[in-house]
Amino acid sequence: MPIISPHSDNPLIDGRQSDRALMVRRGVQRLFFDLRLSMVAELTLASGRRADLVGLSGTGEIWIVEIKSSVEDFRADTKWPDYRLHCDRLFFATHAGVPAHLFPEDCGLIIADEWSGHLLREAPEHRLAAASRKAMLLRFARAAADRLLQAELSAG
Repeated sequence: MPIISPHSDNPLIDGRQSDRALMVRRGVQRLFFDLRLSMVAELTLASGRRADLVGLSGTGEIWIVEIKSSVEDFRADTKWPDYRLHCDRLFFATHAGVPAHLFPEDCGLIIADEWSGHLLREAPEHRLAAASRKAMLLRFARAAADRLLQAELSAG
């Protein structure tokens, strides 16, 4: 069961995301829902960086998705290689208005709009070490539990 509903009207908006980035994230969330991946948005990693979206498969595989809403957004970002240390597969996600050839071939690529996402290119696997996997799974679980509690407190 996904941690964040792909139909949520408030996908953890903190003012940093552009409307296009939120649109792409919503499409990726719907793709992850269809792929039966649980997900947490804006997950702070051990490095202090925040991953835009982290997916967890039923087999324990961890995917990180870095969302890029424009060519400028991609070119200004130098932090994304660090995400490889925290996942089994690294993806970029963008919308149809950003050229696909811009993104590195050694990362997966998802094209999304607000309604859906399409896996244009699979990400190569680079398995996490056992200690890193355990740390990420604990970080994911704590964030998911905290967000569920926040939602319950907000609703009641």
